[in-house]
Amino acid sequence: MNTETEKKTFYVSVGQGEILEPSNMTGNFEFVINATEEERDQLEELFEESMEAQEDTGIRAHIPYREYHNDKENDAADYYLAQIYQKLHELGTPETKSHIESMNILPD
Repeated sequence: MNTETEKKTFYVSVGQGEILEPSNMTGNFEFVINATEEERDQLEELFEESMEAQEDTGIRAHIPYREYHNDKENDAADYYLAQIYQKLHELGTPETKSHIESMNILPD
């Protein structure tokens, strides 16, 4: 089997933006996924985009007159977080999929 298409188990912490391999289990995790290296890289890229969007919301937080619902920075942060959960659901174990479904955060 080609190592690029072989699925491996990863442990994911959304709050920390971490994707851990079993040999590198030093932190806490919320979700377990089975992914190829390419799929793992895609998830890593979503985490990076999400972190950038969240940094922009931190800057925006210092502007008191701008409302949350009229804020493109918050829209971007919400978008990438939703994309992360969608990818986790796609790659997740049955337990991960069930947990994400119970959160009611996936688009209909």
